[in-house]
Amino acid sequence: MSNDITDLRFFVAVTEGGSLAEAARRMDVTASAVSQRLRQLEARLGLHLIHRTTRRFSLTDEGELFYAGAVGLLADLDNLIDTLRARSGEVAGTLHVCGPLGFGRHHLAPAIADFHTLHPRLMVSLSLSDVVPDADANRFDMIVHIGDLTDSSMVAYPIAPNARFVCAAPDYLARHPAPREPQELAAHDCIVLRENQEDVTLWRFRKNSNDVSVRVPAIMSSNDGDVVRQWALGGKGLIMRSEWDVAESLGAGRLVRVLKDWRLPDADIVALVDRRNGMAARVKLFLAFLQARFKPVPPWRR
Repeated sequence: MSNDITDLRFFVAVTEGGSLAEAARRMDVTASAVSQRLRQLEARLGLHLIHRTTRRFSLTDEGELFYAGAVGLLADLDNLIDTLRARSGEVAGTLHVCGPLGFGRHHLAPAIADFHTLHPRLMVSLSLSDVVPDADANRFDMIVHIGDLTDSSMVAYPIAPNARFVCAAPDYLARHPAPREPQELAAHDCIVLRENQEDVTLWRFRKNSNDVSVRVPAIMSSNDGDVVRQWALGGKGLIMRSEWDVAESLGAGRLVRVLKDWRLPDADIVALVDRRNGMAARVKLFLAFLQARFKPVPPWRR
Protein backbone atom coordinates (compact mmCIF):
# COMPACT_ATOMS: atom_id res chain seq x y z
CA MET A 1 0.00 0.00 0.00
CA SER A 2 2.69 2.49 0.99
CA ASN A 3 4.65 1.76 -2.22
CA ASP A 4 1.50 2.31 -4.27
CA ILE A 5 0.93 5.71 -2.63
CA THR A 6 4.57 6.65 -3.18
CA ASP A 7 4.22 5.73 -6.86
CA LEU A 8 1.12 7.88 -7.19
CA ARG A 9 2.83 10.89 -5.61
CA PHE A 10 5.90 10.31 -7.78
CA PHE A 11 3.91 10.21 -11.02
CA VAL A 12 1.92 13.34 -10.09
CA ALA A 13 5.18 15.18 -9.30
CA VAL A 14 6.72 14.12 -12.62
CA THR A 15 3.62 15.12 -14.61
CA GLU A 16 3.28 18.50 -12.95
CA GLY A 17 6.99 19.20 -13.38
CA GLY A 18 6.54 19.21 -17.16
CA SER A 19 9.95 17.64 -17.82
CA LEU A 20 12.15 15.00 -16.25
CA ALA A 21 14.78 17.62 -15.44
CA GLU A 22 12.26 19.86 -13.63
CA ALA A 23 10.78 16.89 -11.78
CA ALA A 24 14.28 15.86 -10.69
CA ARG A 25 14.97 19.40 -9.47
CA ARG A 26 11.78 19.47 -7.41
CA MET A 27 12.49 16.05 -5.87
CA ASP A 28 16.22 16.82 -5.40
CA VAL A 29 17.37 13.75 -7.33
CA THR A 30 19.05 13.21 -10.69
CA ALA A 31 17.13 13.13 -13.95
CA SER A 32 18.44 9.62 -14.60
CA ALA A 33 16.98 8.47 -11.27
CA VAL A 34 13.58 9.89 -12.25
CA SER A 35 13.76 8.24 -15.65
CA GLN A 36 14.70 4.87 -14.15
CA ARG A 37 11.91 5.00 -11.58
CA LEU A 38 9.42 5.95 -14.28
CA ARG A 39 10.45 2.92 -16.37
CA GLN A 40 10.04 0.69 -13.32
CA LEU A 41 6.55 2.08 -12.67
CA GLU A 42 5.52 1.50 -16.29
CA ALA A 43 6.90 -2.05 -16.12
CA ARG A 44 4.92 -2.85 -12.96
CA LEU A 45 1.73 -1.47 -14.50
CA GLY A 46 2.36 -2.96 -17.91
CA LEU A 47 1.47 0.41 -19.42
CA HIS A 48 3.19 3.11 -21.46
CA LEU A 49 2.43 6.34 -19.56
CA ILE A 50 4.68 9.00 -21.11
CA HIS A 51 6.00 9.92 -24.55
CA ARG A 52 9.57 11.09 -23.87
CA THR A 53 11.64 13.64 -25.80
CA THR A 54 15.02 15.16 -24.98
CA ARG A 55 13.51 18.30 -23.42
CA ARG A 56 9.88 17.61 -22.54
CA PHE A 57 7.34 14.83 -22.53
CA SER A 58 3.64 14.29 -23.06
CA LEU A 59 1.25 11.86 -21.43
CA THR A 60 -0.23 8.95 -23.33
CA ASP A 61 -3.98 8.38 -23.06
CA GLU A 62 -3.25 5.87 -20.29
CA GLY A 63 -0.96 8.39 -18.64
CA GLU A 64 -3.70 11.05 -18.66
CA LEU A 65 -6.12 8.63 -16.99
CA PHE A 66 -3.52 7.51 -14.48
CA TYR A 67 -2.63 11.11 -13.58
CA ALA A 68 -6.27 12.18 -13.15
CA GLY A 69 -6.99 9.15 -11.00
CA ALA A 70 -3.85 9.63 -8.92
CA VAL A 71 -4.69 13.29 -8.20
CA GLY A 72 -8.19 12.35 -7.06
CA LEU A 73 -7.07 9.40 -4.93
CA LEU A 74 -4.31 11.37 -3.22
CA ALA A 75 -6.66 14.27 -2.51
CA ASP A 76 -9.21 11.90 -0.98
CA LEU A 77 -6.53 10.20 1.12
CA ASP A 78 -5.07 13.50 2.35
CA ASN A 79 -8.53 14.81 3.21
CA LEU A 80 -9.38 11.62 5.10
CA ILE A 81 -6.18 11.81 7.14
CA ASP A 82 -6.74 15.51 7.83
CA THR A 83 -10.33 14.84 8.93
CA LEU A 84 -9.27 12.07 11.32
CA ARG A 85 -6.55 14.24 12.79
CA ALA A 86 -8.92 17.21 13.12
CA ARG A 87 -11.29 15.05 15.20
CA SER A 88 -8.57 14.76 17.82
CA GLY A 89 -7.66 18.45 17.55
CA GLU A 90 -4.40 17.66 15.74
CA VAL A 91 -3.25 19.56 12.67
CA ALA A 92 -0.36 17.90 10.85
CA GLY A 93 0.96 17.25 7.38
CA THR A 94 2.50 19.88 5.10
CA LEU A 95 0.96 23.20 4.07
CA HIS A 96 2.36 24.60 0.83
CA VAL A 97 1.68 28.34 0.50
CA CYS A 98 2.72 30.87 -2.14
CA GLY A 99 2.38 34.64 -1.83
CA PRO A 100 3.59 37.90 -3.39
CA LEU A 101 7.00 39.21 -2.36
CA GLY A 102 6.19 42.39 -0.44
CA PHE A 103 2.95 41.32 1.20
CA GLY A 104 4.47 37.92 1.84
CA ARG A 105 7.40 39.36 3.78
CA HIS A 106 5.43 41.92 5.77
CA HIS A 107 2.14 40.14 6.50
CA LEU A 108 1.96 36.54 5.27
CA ALA A 109 5.20 35.27 6.84
CA PRO A 110 4.31 36.57 10.35
CA ALA A 111 0.82 35.09 9.99
CA ILE A 112 2.27 31.69 9.10
CA ALA A 113 4.63 31.85 12.08
CA ASP A 114 1.71 32.53 14.44
CA PHE A 115 -0.36 29.76 12.83
CA HIS A 116 2.51 27.31 13.28
CA THR A 117 2.77 28.26 16.95
CA LEU A 118 -0.84 27.13 17.32
CA HIS A 119 -0.17 23.91 15.37
CA PRO A 120 3.49 22.97 15.96
CA ARG A 121 3.21 19.52 14.33
CA LEU A 122 2.32 21.14 11.00
CA MET A 123 5.09 21.57 8.43
CA VAL A 124 4.83 24.74 6.35
CA SER A 125 6.51 25.66 3.08
CA LEU A 126 6.25 29.32 1.97
CA SER A 127 7.34 30.46 -1.50
CA LEU A 128 7.34 34.15 -2.40
CA SER A 129 6.94 35.29 -5.99
CA ASP A 130 4.97 38.00 -7.74
CA VAL A 131 4.52 35.72 -10.79
CA VAL A 132 3.43 32.09 -10.38
CA PRO A 133 3.60 30.15 -13.67
CA ASP A 134 0.41 28.23 -14.44
CA ALA A 135 2.40 24.99 -14.48
CA ASP A 136 3.50 25.58 -10.87
CA ALA A 137 0.14 26.67 -9.45
CA ASN A 138 -0.98 23.16 -8.50
CA ARG A 139 2.13 22.67 -6.39
CA PHE A 140 0.55 24.83 -3.69
CA ASP A 141 -2.34 24.25 -1.32
CA MET A 142 -2.99 28.00 -1.37
CA ILE A 143 -1.80 30.99 -3.37
CA VAL A 144 -2.30 34.40 -1.74
CA HIS A 145 -2.94 36.85 -4.57
CA ILE A 146 -3.40 40.62 -4.90
CA GLY A 147 -5.16 42.32 -7.80
CA ASP A 148 -6.84 41.11 -10.99
CA LEU A 149 -7.65 37.43 -11.40
CA THR A 150 -6.99 35.68 -14.70
CA ASP A 151 -7.02 31.95 -13.84
CA SER A 152 -10.57 30.56 -13.72
CA SER A 153 -9.36 27.13 -12.54
CA MET A 154 -8.81 28.50 -9.03
CA VAL A 155 -11.46 29.37 -6.44
CA ALA A 156 -10.90 32.77 -4.77
CA TYR A 157 -11.67 33.26 -1.07
CA PRO A 158 -11.56 36.85 0.26
CA ILE A 159 -8.94 37.68 2.88
CA ALA A 160 -8.79 41.47 3.09
CA PRO A 161 -9.90 44.63 1.25
CA ASN A 162 -7.14 46.64 -0.35
CA ALA A 163 -7.53 49.91 -2.24
CA ARG A 164 -4.97 51.54 -4.51
CA PHE A 165 -3.71 55.11 -4.09
CA VAL A 166 -1.63 57.56 -6.11
CA CYS A 167 0.86 59.30 -3.86
CA ALA A 168 4.22 61.07 -3.72
CA ALA A 169 6.65 62.52 -1.21
CA PRO A 170 6.13 66.11 0.02
CA ASP A 171 9.50 66.98 -1.55
CA TYR A 172 8.29 65.96 -5.01
CA LEU A 173 4.98 67.80 -4.62
CA ALA A 174 6.86 70.93 -3.55
CA ARG A 175 8.57 70.88 -6.94
CA HIS A 176 5.61 69.60 -8.97
CA PRO A 177 2.12 70.81 -7.96
CA ALA A 178 -0.21 67.88 -7.26
CA PRO A 179 -2.43 66.84 -10.20
CA ARG A 180 -6.08 67.78 -9.84
CA GLU A 181 -7.33 65.59 -12.71
CA PRO A 182 -5.99 62.23 -13.90
CA GLN A 183 -5.08 63.66 -17.32
CA GLU A 184 -2.47 65.89 -15.62
CA LEU A 185 -0.44 62.78 -14.76
CA ALA A 186 0.96 62.87 -18.30
CA ALA A 187 3.05 65.89 -17.25
CA HIS A 188 4.42 64.21 -14.10
CA ASP A 189 7.27 61.87 -13.31
CA CYS A 190 5.74 58.48 -12.54
CA ILE A 191 7.24 55.31 -11.07
CA VAL A 192 5.64 51.98 -11.92
CA LEU A 193 5.71 48.50 -10.46
CA ARG A 194 5.90 45.62 -12.93
CA GLU A 195 3.63 42.90 -11.55
CA ASN A 196 0.97 40.33 -12.50
CA GLN A 197 1.69 40.91 -16.21
CA GLU A 198 -0.53 44.01 -16.02
CA ASP A 199 -0.29 47.03 -18.33
CA VAL A 200 1.47 48.97 -15.59
CA THR A 201 1.66 52.37 -17.33
CA LEU A 202 -2.10 52.52 -17.95
CA TRP A 203 -3.75 53.95 -14.82
CA ARG A 204 -7.54 53.74 -14.69
CA PHE A 205 -9.71 56.04 -12.58
CA ARG A 206 -13.41 56.38 -11.81
CA LYS A 207 -15.35 59.30 -10.35
CA ASN A 208 -19.11 58.78 -10.09
CA SER A 209 -19.90 57.33 -13.54
CA ASN A 210 -16.92 58.95 -15.25
CA ASP A 211 -14.12 56.55 -16.26
CA VAL A 212 -10.72 57.89 -17.28
CA SER A 213 -7.64 55.97 -18.42
CA VAL A 214 -4.26 57.69 -18.55
CA ARG A 215 -1.01 56.45 -20.07
CA VAL A 216 1.59 57.70 -17.58
CA PRO A 217 5.24 58.42 -18.39
CA ALA A 218 7.27 55.83 -16.46
CA ILE A 219 10.61 57.44 -15.70
CA MET A 220 11.53 54.55 -13.38
CA SER A 221 10.23 51.01 -12.97
CA SER A 222 10.98 47.92 -10.91
CA ASN A 223 9.50 44.51 -10.19
CA ASP A 224 10.00 45.08 -6.43
CA GLY A 225 7.36 47.06 -4.55
CA ASP A 226 9.77 48.02 -1.77
CA VAL A 227 12.10 49.60 -4.33
CA VAL A 228 9.25 51.55 -5.93
CA ARG A 229 8.09 52.87 -2.56
CA GLN A 230 11.63 53.88 -1.57
CA TRP A 231 12.05 55.80 -4.82
CA ALA A 232 8.81 57.65 -4.12
CA LEU A 233 9.91 58.40 -0.55
CA GLY A 234 13.09 59.83 -2.05
CA GLY A 235 11.05 62.32 -4.09
CA LYS A 236 11.56 60.72 -7.48
CA GLY A 237 7.92 60.80 -8.57
CA LEU A 238 4.32 59.63 -8.23
CA ILE A 239 3.44 55.99 -7.58
CA MET A 240 0.25 53.96 -7.70
CA ARG A 241 0.48 51.45 -4.87
CA SER A 242 -1.63 49.17 -2.72
CA GLU A 243 -3.08 50.64 0.43
CA TRP A 244 -1.40 47.98 2.59
CA ASP A 245 2.03 49.06 1.28
CA VAL A 246 1.77 52.84 1.71
CA ALA A 247 -0.65 53.26 4.65
CA GLU A 248 2.14 53.63 7.22
CA SER A 249 4.03 56.20 5.11
CA LEU A 250 0.82 58.15 4.49
CA GLY A 251 0.02 58.16 8.20
CA ALA A 252 3.48 59.46 9.01
CA GLY A 253 3.29 62.18 6.35
CA ARG A 254 6.25 60.79 4.40
CA LEU A 255 3.92 60.25 1.45
CA VAL A 256 0.91 62.35 0.43
CA ARG A 257 -2.09 60.97 -1.41
CA VAL A 258 -3.23 62.86 -4.54
CA LEU A 259 -6.38 62.64 -6.69
CA LYS A 260 -8.40 61.64 -3.63
CA ASP A 261 -11.68 62.29 -5.44
CA TRP A 262 -10.85 59.62 -8.02
CA ARG A 263 -11.03 55.90 -7.29
CA LEU A 264 -8.61 53.35 -8.71
CA PRO A 265 -9.54 49.67 -9.22
CA ASP A 266 -9.29 47.82 -5.92
CA ALA A 267 -6.62 45.16 -5.49
CA ASP A 268 -8.26 42.98 -2.85
CA ILE A 269 -6.26 40.21 -1.24
CA VAL A 270 -7.60 36.70 -1.84
CA ALA A 271 -6.61 33.09 -1.27
CA LEU A 272 -6.64 30.94 -4.40
CA VAL A 273 -7.29 27.21 -4.07
CA ASP A 274 -7.41 24.66 -6.88
CA ARG A 275 -11.06 23.94 -7.65
CA ARG A 276 -10.31 20.35 -8.74
CA ASN A 277 -9.61 19.05 -5.25
CA GLY A 278 -11.53 19.34 -2.00
CA MET A 279 -9.95 21.68 0.52
CA ALA A 280 -7.90 19.80 3.12
CA ALA A 281 -8.63 20.45 6.80
CA ARG A 282 -5.28 22.16 7.35
CA VAL A 283 -5.99 24.50 4.41
CA LYS A 284 -9.47 25.31 5.75
CA LEU A 285 -8.00 26.10 9.15
CA PHE A 286 -5.31 28.34 7.70
CA LEU A 287 -7.83 30.15 5.50
CA ALA A 288 -10.07 30.79 8.52
CA PHE A 289 -7.00 31.98 10.46
CA LEU A 290 -6.05 34.48 7.74
CA GLN A 291 -9.60 35.77 7.39
CA ALA A 292 -9.88 36.31 11.15
CA ARG A 293 -6.49 38.06 11.22
CA PHE A 294 -7.37 40.59 8.52
CA LYS A 295 -11.09 41.12 9.14
CA PRO A 296 -13.23 43.03 9.79
CA VAL A 297 -10.52 45.72 9.63
CA PRO A 298 -7.08 44.90 8.20
CA PRO A 299 -4.03 46.19 10.11
CA TRP A 300 -3.29 48.93 7.57
CA ARG A 301 -6.67 50.55 8.33
CA ARG A 302 -6.42 50.43 12.12
